[in-house]
Amino acid sequence: MFLRRQQKQQLIPDESEPGPGSRRQEILQRIRDLRQQMRYSKIWMVLFFLVSIAAAVNFRFLPPISEDIKSFLGASPPPALISIALIVYAFSALFLILGRMNAGSTNFRGWSHLGYLTAFYLFYYYCGLLRDNFWPVFIAGLTILGLEDYRVWSVCSEAIKKEEEILSVVKK
Repeated sequence: MFLRRQQKQQLIPDESEPGPGSRRQEILQRIRDLRQQMRYSKIWMVLFFLVSIAAAVNFRFLPPISEDIKSFLGASPPPALISIALIVYAFSALFLILGRMNAGSTNFRGWSHLGYLTAFYLFYYYCGLLRDNFWPVFIAGLTILGLEDYRVWSVCSEAIKKEEEILSVVKK
């Protein structure tokens, strides 16, 4: 930590190692980043609820799909295939979340889940069966995003506790 200056035989601090002030700032920044990750997970939950509210009213704010657009896009997938895809997606997402829970990753993957769940709403909307299939998509989304939120909260909370313990040791 200290280098010896040969000429005057006095100790001077090594510039390559950070002092306690910069170490403290690094820890505080990591705590802020962890808290931000926890806030992101809440934001994605709110966005999912907003999309779900729009789906619950059958996307009334969207213009109806014209026959020209339907002929351009083609026939909708059969509802049974959409449901099978939803089940496969839900179980795959849950297994991936549990794997990340084991690994201790703090990154929230809500944007991809929100995109997939919105796509399921839109597929059901396109085939005209959104009202009948709203609840399966909503419950799958609530389960997936809820578990993802819990995972991020638990990992970040534990990391914040460790950082605060380190912070209490570091002198001002």
